[in-house]
Amino acid sequence: MSALIRNLRYGFRGLRKSPGLTAAVIATLMLGIGATTAIYTVVYAVLLAPLPYPEPNQLMMVWSKVNGHNNGISAGDFLDWKQQNTSFQQLCAWTGGSFNLSTQDQPEQIPGMRPTPGWFSMQGISFLLGRDFLPEEGIPGKDHVVILTYKLWNRLGANRNILGQPMRINGEPYTVVGVLAPGVSDRFDFELATPLAFRPEQINHDYHWIMAMGRLKPSVTRQQAQADMDAVTSHIAAAYPSSNKGWGASVEPLQNDFLPPERIRNLWLLLGAVGFVLVIACVNIANLLLAKGAARQREVAIRSSVGATRRQIFVQFITESLVLALLGGGLGIALGVGLLRAVLSIVPEGILPSEANFQLDIHVLVVAVASTTFAGLLFGSAPAWYASRVDPGESLKDGGRSGASTGSHKLRRGLITGEFALALSLLAGAGLAIHSFWNLTRVDIGVRTDHVLVFGLEQAHERFENPAEMNAYNQQMLSVLRSVPGVSSAATVTGMPLRGPSDGMPFTLVGGPTYNDPSQRPGTGFQSVSPDYFKTFGIQVVKGRSFTDQDTASSVRVAMVNEEFANRYLKGMDPLHQRVSIEEVIPGIPKLGPAVEWRIVGIFHNVRYGDFRDPFPEVDVPFAQSLKPSVTIGVRTAEDPAAMSKTVAAAVHSVDPQIALADLRTLDDVKQESLGEDRYTMVLFASFAMVALLLAAVGIYGLMAFAVSQRTNEIGLRLALGASRVHVIWLVLRGSVSACIGRARVRPGWFSVCGTNDAHDLIWRRRDGFFRDCLGGLDPFCHSTVCFVPASSPGGDDRSHEGAPC
Repeated sequence: MSALIRNLRYGFRGLRKSPGLTAAVIATLMLGIGATTAIYTVVYAVLLAPLPYPEPNQLMMVWSKVNGHNNGISAGDFLDWKQQNTSFQQLCAWTGGSFNLSTQDQPEQIPGMRPTPGWFSMQGISFLLGRDFLPEEGIPGKDHVVILTYKLWNRLGANRNILGQPMRINGEPYTVVGVLAPGVSDRFDFELATPLAFRPEQINHDYHWIMAMGRLKPSVTRQQAQADMDAVTSHIAAAYPSSNKGWGASVEPLQNDFLPPERIRNLWLLLGAVGFVLVIACVNIANLLLAKGAARQREVAIRSSVGATRRQIFVQFITESLVLALLGGGLGIALGVGLLRAVLSIVPEGILPSEANFQLDIHVLVVAVASTTFAGLLFGSAPAWYASRVDPGESLKDGGRSGASTGSHKLRRGLITGEFALALSLLAGAGLAIHSFWNLTRVDIGVRTDHVLVFGLEQAHERFENPAEMNAYNQQMLSVLRSVPGVSSAATVTGMPLRGPSDGMPFTLVGGPTYNDPSQRPGTGFQSVSPDYFKTFGIQVVKGRSFTDQDTASSVRVAMVNEEFANRYLKGMDPLHQRVSIEEVIPGIPKLGPAVEWRIVGIFHNVRYGDFRDPFPEVDVPFAQSLKPSVTIGVRTAEDPAAMSKTVAAAVHSVDPQIALADLRTLDDVKQESLGEDRYTMVLFASFAMVALLLAAVGIYGLMAFAVSQRTNEIGLRLALGASRVHVIWLVLRGSVSACIGRARVRPGWFSVCGTNDAHDLIWRRRDGFFRDCLGGLDPFCHSTVCFVPASSPGGDDRSHEGAPC
């Protein structure tokens, strides 16, 4: 212990004697540890940390599965699963939604969810006030109760007497029965919840619209639960072959279940990139300490001559490195907190799971301390090893002026070459990310995003007594919006432009292949649009016609398909003479009706959705022929659409004072949000690459500064013999380039001094003794031409030859 304290004291005194070097080392390590801590915190919270629930390993997502893909679940399947399975102690379902919340100021659209009773208690989510839904509240007629999240309760006034109080939601009274405790629930993407109560018309096996989560029994494994659900789904398929043949179930752990593989891959790549930055920082510090160690050779020699062993010298240098590491690491962890906030500020909403807790917890701190210690050992080992091998006699004989040994000089060059290679690798990765993002911004997305305002109108299905009333409401809303000054057109769509159609539907071509197994039918995106949809969003109709006001509920059912649909399914046919058969969507009810034939009357240009990379088939039908209560409305304006937000909202409220406009924004904003994930990945990769390149440049500067200081006498002699300043500058720059790209050895017999220019020769021209050792007595201060014989020339061998210093 006393030896450790003595080494620490000596180390601190040494650091105070070199404040510039100490500051450079600490700053470099702070940057490396800070960036590593920030990104590791994100990776740990998203991919490694246990979920913030009791016994999280028991929580499983249960999906319907067909053709190898996970899908939502039908209400009939869920109820049968719940009754027939033997693996889950609880199995709950839920679906998302938006609610019109009536407030004192104006209606407000609130993101919400509808779970079956027991959903919160199954996960172990605690309540600040009240309780979870009771089983009887999952029955239609008794489901007008609501649970608020802490953030919504706080925004509404934080009334502790709110339990039992009425709230008007979707124009109907609901009673507050619970308020969730602050914490994980505040990170959810919903703010209130009402019970999911299945009405008789919703209980079917062919419309997949809910999701399910279960908690396994304590002694049951995931594999056992999967086998159990396979048996259950086989039994259901035998009972309902027309809807369930070919459908199975997939039991998967809850953690990361909603993250696509490419997002998980990008997180690991970011952690690898920031690891490169940390390694480069360590290499820089090792070079600085090697240079400092070379200057301390006389000191080490004196200590050795008075009895210090190699082990004691090694331990002393390692101790000094660890002191630097702890100082830089402590500041790096503090910097990591700020970098973490910066990283999270550019991450688009919905990219990372809501359960993730992005904080520097004990686990992250332990990893940060371990990384710091490892970094100290990594960059301190080489200087300590070289210091322990100093020859006292030679160092004292040279008077302490000899500088670095040949071995340490080669090591520093090798370290610089390695870190420059790492930096260029990161730069290449960042270049690929930038190029990919640039390509995405240049993709033809199929719509004109300028001068378009979009918003959602969420209606409860009970709002309309029949489809005719729903259609009349939509027509009145569009008519009022078109009359607003500055509005050139308005349209309704049941999906969301640039986000995707509202439904994915299986179909068959009339007169085409038939399928004994319904699950084998091809699928397509399916949405309803009003006649002005293509005009409002600038979508080109490439063949046939668009929809008109004459395409009503009583006329022939017509459809338009996109180019991808025509190319994939109608190749070699005349699309305008084809019909597709798709089950009818019942307005306001999650249920499929009988199959309906739609005659194709037009083809429109592909509209890109999601990440804009790949088009997929799409079928659009007239809104009047396939109604839905919840829609998106687009308004094309003659001026800045954002400036017309209040005017458009006032027009909507003139038709329906109780409705709230959901997610009111410009279509340009929707496009930018769709590019958000690729943008933030590009920014992070580019940032790390630039930091790595900067650190590599600093490392090269430090190496060359030290090399020049060791060659002062040589440079003076060159100047005395007639060398120009340009020559000296080139000498130093050539050394820095050599440090970056490495050095290839030129062996005897690979070159000759030549006066002719043979067609097979590769000519290199250098001056100032560049090949002095190889060219023997040639004057080093004259031009020399050296011919390297390639492997393809007469007399050449099969080795690869690179021009470089000997």
